[in-house]
Amino acid sequence: MWAIKFFSVIGLALLVLMKIANDDQLLEKKEKVLLLTDPYSKVNEYKPMIRKELEKYDIDKHTDVLLALMQQESKGLGGDPMQASESAGLPPNTIDDPEESVRQGVKHFKNVLQYGENKNVDFSTVIQSYNMGKGYIDFVHEHGGKHSEDLAKKFSLIQVKKDPDVYDCGGNKDNFRYPYCYGDFTYHTKVANNLKHFASAEQEEVSVAE
Repeated sequence: MWAIKFFSVIGLALLVLMKIANDDQLLEKKEKVLLLTDPYSKVNEYKPMIRKELEKYDIDKHTDVLLALMQQESKGLGGDPMQASESAGLPPNTIDDPEESVRQGVKHFKNVLQYGENKNVDFSTVIQSYNMGKGYIDFVHEHGGKHSEDLAKKFSLIQVKKDPDVYDCGGNKDNFRYPYCYGDFTYHTKVANNLKHFASAEQEEVSVAE
């Protein structure tokens, strides 16, 4: 009798696990379909959380910028939607809690923003440095103070030469970044394009409110 009860419990547990797995797969499929119809939908869900975190540093005027950054980093998916693990000195995707990711992502942005202001570089450099780190701010500061993809490529190549085994684009020479495999030299351009959407959406919200 005990054996029947034991296997019944095991069977029930397996059914529960299968249901959870199926529910997760269904949710993932729904998210993918939603992203096809509205690629900004997941990121928009984080707007209140991002704004609240930015308010702690009195920089909530940059809410749309953070939304644009998240759109580029993850489209709002996963446990680390701001891809902030590395900025905390952790391996990629170590953070597995969206709230923690937003906290760390905002902190990282605040740090590069302040550093960029101190170094008197343009805001485009600040955005690019979210991807490439503070070292890029120093580099731009020494080369005129204004970001360009050419400067981003040069900085990337310097970092690649320091550690070519790590920054090799996964060995894929067809990767658009190759041989500039440290960071993404087009990062600012992509974020700026995302920002056009979020800034436009913000204007629409204001118009409706008025």
